[in-house]
Amino acid sequence: MSIASSATQSTSSAAAAPMTVENLSAVLRQRRLDYAELCRPRIALMTMISVAVGFTLASPIQFQGATLLIALVGILQLVAASSMLNQCLERHTDARMTRTANRPLAAGRIPAVEATIVSVALTLSGFVTLWNLVNGATAIATLATLVVYVAGYTLLKTRTSLCTTVGAIPGAMPPVLGWLAAGGHFGVEAIALFAVFFVWQFPHFLAIGWIHRKDYEGAGLRMLPSFKDNGLRTGIIALVYAVAFVPVSILPTVIGMTGDIYFAAATIMSLAYLLYTIRFAMDRSDFRARKLLYNSLLCLPLLLLALVVDFLRLTAM
Repeated sequence: MSIASSATQSTSSAAAAPMTVENLSAVLRQRRLDYAELCRPRIALMTMISVAVGFTLASPIQFQGATLLIALVGILQLVAASSMLNQCLERHTDARMTRTANRPLAAGRIPAVEATIVSVALTLSGFVTLWNLVNGATAIATLATLVVYVAGYTLLKTRTSLCTTVGAIPGAMPPVLGWLAAGGHFGVEAIALFAVFFVWQFPHFLAIGWIHRKDYEGAGLRMLPSFKDNGLRTGIIALVYAVAFVPVSILPTVIGMTGDIYFAAATIMSLAYLLYTIRFAMDRSDFRARKLLYNSLLCLPLLLLALVVDFLRLTAM
């Protein structure tokens, strides 16, 4: 019996049981947990941190904390909506993969129609909040990010491995959204922030794709350039982007946003990222893929920290 079938039968049994205060409380608690899972809190948290970094970098004169808070609320609603819509569209493929079979939609604990209605409501609420209380540029850019993620990345996952490239676009937008929310223009600074996030993602996601390659292949998701060459093309593509990440990571210093502290941190972290990618490219094992994944998860937060610290140091001088 599948996990989804077991969950459906459990839900039916719970529905047939007499409803008590305790049962109702348990149902509501599970509902809250399921919706929290649908929102992907870890991704949402990293998105909010990235938005705050972009906002800070575009606020050299006066930091508007209230505007940042409103922007975070509005953007968070659209991020949650995009995660839900993604899982609505992928519920059938999620049900075929071990790592995702127990997700609320895949397991049948939340109906797709209900999740879609909630997603639409969050999208409208978030867009109106950003449009009226932040600015139009942030509202439009955030909505466009959702559209590319849902209509581009999600729908392409069963069709072409280029889905990773398309998915890297919304993945690189959070610091840009923060930049726009603070009133910054989409100039070289925003492009530099976008480039750092965009290039960083490829070794990161290719490592994830390699670790879960059997699940993805079984579900018909084309997350890797090839499933049949023992990871050769996967390793080469990851290596190309890791090499590119070294000069891209120092772009904020090149254009004058940061100074020596960030330059040193970016150089060290990007070279370490390259080293772990080289090891993965030479030995496409799950062990090397996980080492690369862990390094990527360390690299980006440290870069963001160095970026903010060095920027604040320069503006205080």
